[in-house]
Amino acid sequence: MKLLTHNMLSSNFVKGVTKGFPLKIMASKIEEKEVDFNPEFISRMIAKLDWPALYTAAGDIKKAEGLPETITENYESNEDFLKIAHNLLLQVEIIEGDLICPETGRKFPITNGIPNMLLHEDEVTGDK
Repeated sequence: MKLLTHNMLSSNFVKGVTKGFPLKIMASKIEEKEVDFNPEFISRMIAKLDWPALYTAAGDIKKAEGLPETITENYESNEDFLKIAHNLLLQVEIIEGDLICPETGRKFPITNGIPNMLLHEDEVTGDK
């Protein structure tokens, strides 16, 4: 699971959960895989991200070194910043571990890089 994906996931369909974001990451296996750098794509994605959630996720997996706590001003033209974001969003991959709901503590396993967000019938809220 890439951190780009993680930034879009929440557990807000679990009964009793109002926000369910960001999910905490407990990774047991992380890999870095080479992905071609596309500054235009990264720049467009940064505008859509919840940056504080990305920063927290990077800290969860001990990959926050060099990552600023807030988005760098004029980031679109800052190649160093874009390369750090590129690495974190697209090259770092959680292979095994868990995503944990911040409200309930419910664990969602990550296996072979795929997060399993399926709920048991008794966990599903009926109003969403």
